[in-house]
Amino acid sequence: MCGCFPTGRHYPGIADLIADAIQNVEGLCQEFEPGSAWEDIPFVVVDFETTGRDAETDRVIEIGLVTFEKGRATQRESLLVNPGIPVPEESRAVHGITDEELAGAPDFAAVMPRMLELLQGKLPVAYNASFDRAFLLAELRRAAPKGMTPGDMPPAARDEVVWVDPLVWAREILKELQSRRLGDVAKHLSIPLERAHRAAGDAEATGRVLLALAPQMPRIYGELVRLQKRYAAFQDAELAAWKRFR
Repeated sequence: MCGCFPTGRHYPGIADLIADAIQNVEGLCQEFEPGSAWEDIPFVVVDFETTGRDAETDRVIEIGLVTFEKGRATQRESLLVNPGIPVPEESRAVHGITDEELAGAPDFAAVMPRMLELLQGKLPVAYNASFDRAFLLAELRRAAPKGMTPGDMPPAARDEVVWVDPLVWAREILKELQSRRLGDVAKHLSIPLERAHRAAGDAEATGRVLLALAPQMPRIYGELVRLQKRYAAFQDAELAAWKRFR
């Protein structure tokens, strides 16, 4: 990292101050060096299809996990999950997954070991990450065996870890777009979205959107998380103000 002002004049010690600040960012995965380039870190994009939007009362019905390494999708997995409750008509209208399709699928506890294996050692990513993160943590609370500690869990399954969220960056970088829905952003960036609203297709498109936005994002992992938290807080405040005065 450069120890200079924008004018190019050297300022002794500023690089050390920046490095110290990055080291102290909350929400980083302990497995990865804060000063490393995040694009060099293997990341896994998570996408859930669900029975609804409330993580405490609704359930996951499909899991999409796509691993990216060095800018390439290296593994793609889709898992159907029997939620144990009927799929409401309004949710079925979005993703098209029926009760009949889920009847023979395993429950979340049965697919959990495979899911945790795919998440292990990877940086978690999701589009509108708060949604998928909330469902993952809620399902794990219900299904994880007693005695399993946070240290046994992959980064995505730990309460303190911040997931990388391409939606936050799309809102900052693509301000000219009227809609920053995944499908609209993917279309704007000429990224194919196969089977929209099915988990693996959405997950792969999310990863490609993230990589397309990467040149305009911070390169350093610690700085990425620091700025994403700041931008997300501003965006949440703007949305709350808009809803109040709507």
